[in-house]
Amino acid sequence: MPASMPPTLPIVQFRAAAETIDLGWGHPHPAALPVDGWAEATHSALRRYGAAMLTYGHAPGPGPLIEWLCHRLAEVDGAAPDPTHLFVTAGASHALDLVTAFLCRPGDVVLVDSPTYHLALRIIADHRVDIVPAPTGPDGIDAVATTDLVRALLRQGRRVPMLYLVPTFNNPTGRSLPPAVRADLVEAARRTGVTLVEDDTYRELAYPGPAPPSLFSAAETGTVVRIGSFAKSVAPGLRLGWVTAAAPVVRALTARGYVDSGGGVNHANALILAEFATLGLYRRHVEAIRVRYAAQRDALVAAVRRRLPQAEFTVPAGGWFLWLRLPEEAAGTRLLPYAERAGVSYLPGNQFHVADTGHRYLRLSFSLFDPETLAEAARRLGAAYRSAGLSGASARISP
Repeated sequence: MPASMPPTLPIVQFRAAAETIDLGWGHPHPAALPVDGWAEATHSALRRYGAAMLTYGHAPGPGPLIEWLCHRLAEVDGAAPDPTHLFVTAGASHALDLVTAFLCRPGDVVLVDSPTYHLALRIIADHRVDIVPAPTGPDGIDAVATTDLVRALLRQGRRVPMLYLVPTFNNPTGRSLPPAVRADLVEAARRTGVTLVEDDTYRELAYPGPAPPSLFSAAETGTVVRIGSFAKSVAPGLRLGWVTAAAPVVRALTARGYVDSGGGVNHANALILAEFATLGLYRRHVEAIRVRYAAQRDALVAAVRRRLPQAEFTVPAGGWFLWLRLPEEAAGTRLLPYAERAGVSYLPGNQFHVADTGHRYLRLSFSLFDPETLAEAARRLGAAYRSAGLSGASARISP
């Protein structure tokens, strides 16, 4: 090692503070990452594809992965996409960045569900657009009010090219849009010309399932661009995801300069993933993590009911998150410093909104820790709630 090199440089993105159970991060449980299976698939893929695995890849993604992914989506979604409608990306964040760049120009208005995935807001904002929350009702986005908003913006001379949302096992709420709301939203997008950008990252994490059909599978071609990822179903370190969209969108993504220069994105990992699936490892892995994460969800739900009965929440049918509403004004924000002193952390609800709102809420992730640790986290959170002087009456808990 050169003398100038530090002895230890970081390897992973996140490390919790000592003695803190940090429920703020949506990261996989270490035991849920398929280390041995990935090693087996890597060796098998190298034997199968040889040098073709390590050269420049086919621009939209290698055929074996695209073909398998179309078959898999036919199993877990409402319909299989056509292979010409699929582009492999370096994860969901890369996909959202690409799609936003394709659809938007600086100064455009981008509508988003609210609350929504907080880091998606940063990705969209990078493109110098105005982010506006779509009107919502008790079941999610209000298609009628959103249509009226789009038409008002168009009359002002504004462009409204896209609406971003996580309709299935939403991050942060864990909820899924009901079928009627989905249908109304797709029809509203068709009428107004606004592209729905559907973040479908959590589809495979259904407890017990199945997940509802995607907006993409129910819409006319060109109405919805869907983003998917293997970060939650396999491992985030793969940096592997995809876009399903109309063929002209896929052709435009394929024609970008960096693809022309370097070929398909994450070509070697894409072929290993195809082999991981061919060997039957993907199916077995997803079945196993569904059991694991359902047990972790149930442990956190039970512990919150016991330790923080004031919290109101809906038990999510999939995904990684529990979205709590506390009875006191701004309690989700006010509680955080007391929680961190008690050795537990989370993300306050205001981070998931465009406007300065949502302070009554907090998001807990159950993905990273064993049931016993999640139970201890809830105990610490309840103690912090009492220390903060927050003692609202018990609220309802939806099944």
